[in-house]
Amino acid sequence: MALRLAGKRIAILVADGVEDLEFYVPFMRLQEEGAEVLAAAIDEQPVRGKHGLEIVPSATVGALQAADLFALVLAGGWAPDKLRRSVAVTNLVRDMDAAAKTIGIICHGGLVAISANIVRGRKATGSLGIKDDLVNAGATWVDAPAFREGHLVWGRVVADLPTFCRELVVALTEPAR
Repeated sequence: MALRLAGKRIAILVADGVEDLEFYVPFMRLQEEGAEVLAAAIDEQPVRGKHGLEIVPSATVGALQAADLFALVLAGGWAPDKLRRSVAVTNLVRDMDAAAKTIGIICHGGLVAISANIVRGRKATGSLGIKDDLVNAGATWVDAPAFREGHLVWGRVVADLPTFCRELVVALTEPAR
């Protein structure tokens, strides 16, 4: 089987309270395709997921640049509320968007996209808990497990991870629609 993402560097942003499955499932799925997947945090301290799993960051967000990444994933849980306060995080997300690089956004990850000002005029989904936030930021709410609009891949919640990961891999391995 060909490793379709061999040689590609993808970062998943993490902070304390990240939804463990929304980190680990895409992390492993992208590794399965051959990608180099980084757990990127604000600092080098280990991160504790929402359900107690420890994640040791392999990069700091401040050391990353959009030019060095193939894609970015914004996992959910409570971490996005912490990550969205970081200028380094919002700048990276904004730069990835400006470069039209794939950004996977699931569950509460949309909070980071809101703070980076990349949702206005676009379709979006996520946890129902952030529906109003997305709409108030100018997005059009779509109640679907996962979908792609250009270079953004949206997923709703943990239960939708299989659909989200399929859509994310398609976005990373096939030409843009």
